[in-house]
Amino acid sequence: MTDLGRLALNRHAERLLAAWDGADRPGATIGLVRDGALVAHASAGMASLELGVPIGPATRFRIASVSKQFTCAAILMLAEAEQLRPRDPVQEHLPELPDFGVAITLDHLMRNSSGLRDMLELMRCGGADLAMPCGPEALLAAVRRQATLNFAPGERFLYCNTGFMLLGRVVERVTGEPFGRFLDRRIFGPLGMSRTRHTPATTEVVPGLATGYLPRGRGFVRAQHGFPLGGEGGLVSCVEDLALWDQALATGRVIGRGVAESLMAQAPFENGMMNAYARGLEVATYRGLRTVDHGGLWPGFRTAFLRVPDRAITVIAIANHGGVDAHLLAHRMLDAAIEGLPGVHPVPAMPPRDALEPLLGRWIEADRATTVEFSLDAEGQPQAIQHGVPFALVPADHGRLAARRGSFVFVVTPPAAGEDLLSVETSAGYLSQFRRAPERAELPRELAGRWRCAELDTVWTFVPEEPGLAVLVQGPVATAGPWPVTPIAPDAIRIATPGTLALGWLDGRLVRDAGGAATGLVVSGARALDLRFEPEADRP
Repeated sequence: MTDLGRLALNRHAERLLAAWDGADRPGATIGLVRDGALVAHASAGMASLELGVPIGPATRFRIASVSKQFTCAAILMLAEAEQLRPRDPVQEHLPELPDFGVAITLDHLMRNSSGLRDMLELMRCGGADLAMPCGPEALLAAVRRQATLNFAPGERFLYCNTGFMLLGRVVERVTGEPFGRFLDRRIFGPLGMSRTRHTPATTEVVPGLATGYLPRGRGFVRAQHGFPLGGEGGLVSCVEDLALWDQALATGRVIGRGVAESLMAQAPFENGMMNAYARGLEVATYRGLRTVDHGGLWPGFRTAFLRVPDRAITVIAIANHGGVDAHLLAHRMLDAAIEGLPGVHPVPAMPPRDALEPLLGRWIEADRATTVEFSLDAEGQPQAIQHGVPFALVPADHGRLAARRGSFVFVVTPPAAGEDLLSVETSAGYLSQFRRAPERAELPRELAGRWRCAELDTVWTFVPEEPGLAVLVQGPVATAGPWPVTPIAPDAIRIATPGTLALGWLDGRLVRDAGGAATGLVVSGARALDLRFEPEADRP
């Protein structure tokens, strides 16, 4: 690449970051690697508003789930040394885990196909938000209380932090040393990634670490996070160090070509369809190019690590501003790097607005009473919200729309005008049927009182609160509430769950016996499905 080409890419990065340039706001940094060289690197905004420290090349950030590929690399390096096998049942290394009656392998964990419920979701259902102090044993206890799975291992994909936390513990159990020490000794040190480290405690002092902020009104507040961090998301790093890691993935340096290739190798589900999630990395297609990427989200931090291996291009975008869409930022930088290259497809056109209108509004799926809401954002682009998490929709094939966020399969065909049935495709080709939710519904009168979930060790008490009911939560490590309850359809409710990252929600449905009596309440979040609450004997 010529010097002028580098200049153009750096100026494009600066334009992308211009909205966060200033001493009164947190910001972001972007790096672009091409043919093994860091050809563009720009930053904007402040690493610390309190201290007046700007973001610079040496600034470290919490990269959250971008850590998962390093956890998988550690497992694969141990496999090459014949200290374990990816097909090992996880209980072989962690016998304290429950027996679900089916084999959950280390490879299931690495591919997000284990069926285990997500530990962060379990904690949230028990009233513990990410901002609350929590010990690692509390997270493990939440996993050990589980008696059922989201689905059979290998059947489908569902993002699960639990699996990567357990993988980090497996590394420690097999090697006899702390997870972070293994990573530093075998990966970070040899690669020269001197600004990358594992930080189990969020209270640990890390030199050069940016503070995470969340937008609040016209200003910002410091993001609170009290949960411990393991193999699922415990690394701090920077653009330069992740560029060194990109080189290792491209060349096999230090980790070996076998490990690098295994990280990106896909495997099919039980039904033969291919899992887009490899091992700590997602394989996708963007504008006709094969991409290998992963995102990271933690209170106040957002990361995107986006590779196009066949073109030797990688984009790294990291923010300490909770309102920055790092995934979009990385793809906009990639657009500049690939524009005009042979084989690159144009950006697909969005369907016209009149074709989107029949999609807008609230829809409900019958089996789990899962809800999804579609709307248009301020720029007229379609978006969906599930469990309180908004995500942009982009054009896909055959007039369909797909989720733009990574590691998440959601493809919808907009209905024709007047249709009240909607099909949504998720992982492994599964189709869920949604119907338009009624405009009005009433809360089931049987909800009032106490309900207990054994797998959460939690009691929910539904109490009167204008205009209807709210939930008081008594969990194993926290109490919470009142959480507002909204009727969605007959016997279907939504429970709002205020949190550090977003105002989320859980979907619930009453279960009735043949005589119509309410015998249970089944609740699902995004990553923990079909948690059953039983009515307690002292209910009114």
